[in-house]
Amino acid sequence: METQTRTSGSDTAALGLGSVLVGSLPAALMTAEAPDRYTVEAVFTRRPERDEIIGILERETRDRLAQAGYPAVDLTISDRRLEIANTNLEELRDGLGTVIADRLAEISAGVRSKRDAAAIRYQEAAAGEQARATSVVALAESVSFRTSARRGPGWDQRSTTAEDRAQVDDWTDEGGHGR
Repeated sequence: METQTRTSGSDTAALGLGSVLVGSLPAALMTAEAPDRYTVEAVFTRRPERDEIIGILERETRDRLAQAGYPAVDLTISDRRLEIANTNLEELRDGLGTVIADRLAEISAGVRSKRDAAAIRYQEAAAGEQARATSVVALAESVSFRTSARRGPGWDQRSTTAEDRAQVDDWTDEGGHGR
């Protein structure tokens, strides 16, 4: 039994199509009453993600199909199935299947690229925040609330300049302080 592995909640394998649901095909195929065009259901290789579904259903996909010569083809999604309307098995076999597979791979790669870029931005932001928090802690730890041993009664640090403090220190060292 094969299982799919998920990384960070998202499947890492490219989205693709596995097989046609034969049971969903018109019963009259390969008879005189067979329709020329019908809906073919194909099974995704994994459950499509929200952004992949949006990419499949967007105008860009319809434009790509039209540019490739399939303007009447319409894609819809039902659970794990891609419903390919207004086509037939021969058209899918002869080129439409490749056009759809290429578009799914492109959409899947684009979604993965956007997700990877967002993860990098998140990691960079987290690293920046960690560095900022570390700097704040270091700055806070550099603050000292110790008293100065040279202070005497009436000494006002705010009103003295460095030169005044040096003069006071000299007088204190001479022993003339407090006479």
